[in-house]
Amino acid sequence: MKIIKYLSLIVAVALTVSCEKHEVVYDAEPTSGMAEFQLHYYVPVASAAANNITKVEINGKLYANNKAPLNTYNVIPGGTTGRFYEVNPGNVNIKMYQGTDMATLVYDQSVNMSAGKQNVMVHSFTAVPFVFDNGYPYTGNLTEKTDSICWIKFYNMLYENNSSTPTTLRLQYQYIDFRTNLPVNIGGPVAFGEGTDWAKVTVVKDNEVSAGSRSMGLRCKVVDQSGAIIGDLQIMNSSGAYVNWTGTQTLFIGRRYHHTFAGLRAATTALAGVRIFTAL
Repeated sequence: MKIIKYLSLIVAVALTVSCEKHEVVYDAEPTSGMAEFQLHYYVPVASAAANNITKVEINGKLYANNKAPLNTYNVIPGGTTGRFYEVNPGNVNIKMYQGTDMATLVYDQSVNMSAGKQNVMVHSFTAVPFVFDNGYPYTGNLTEKTDSICWIKFYNMLYENNSSTPTTLRLQYQYIDFRTNLPVNIGGPVAFGEGTDWAKVTVVKDNEVSAGSRSMGLRCKVVDQSGAIIGDLQIMNSSGAYVNWTGTQTLFIGRRYHHTFAGLRAATTALAGVRIFTAL
């Protein structure tokens, strides 16, 4: 019995010493007060591997390389919705490289980022990016039955016939209401470099026993300074002919989407279109 008693005492002392020497510390940095951002690449270039960004440095630190490239008309961090990079608020330098050797510097600009979530849109290799408030925290709808709302933020990053000429057109983005077959505005009209707030879109789901989605038509109109619609947005297609832009997307109830018009409206070298990124 004495042997068991002494063994128990030794084990207890050993455990006490072990806890003192090996304190568990959760060495994590809080994101509160940090600038959180998603980086979008909307320079009007052809969609080709040679134009992909293979390395991104933020304030001299590596944030992405060719294992997770920033493809044309795309965004990082990718993979899962709701992911953001973070950096200290203030003046932030962004460097972007191309080439399989990640050595060709094509972008070197600095921009001010504030605390909170934001979307940083690189639209020209020679210009400071646009920074948009992400509109977080997101609010939802409380209903007794299944909801019918998703949200869209629309941005105008459209260029005309070359990468030095931003469009002067003010764009009004719309969706087609399935119940009436009539267009409904998504936010208000936006000029180049502008974006809407989160705008509600009513989704009439195509299957009652489901989470809820529907393939919906999208349209884009040109408006004058008074906000009056003066016609459809026309873009040049791959055959060199102008056509009215139309689009479709399957929209899911409760989701949030960034829709960005980018590319060249009046040339075939970087075909214009709406680039879609799911925020939530």
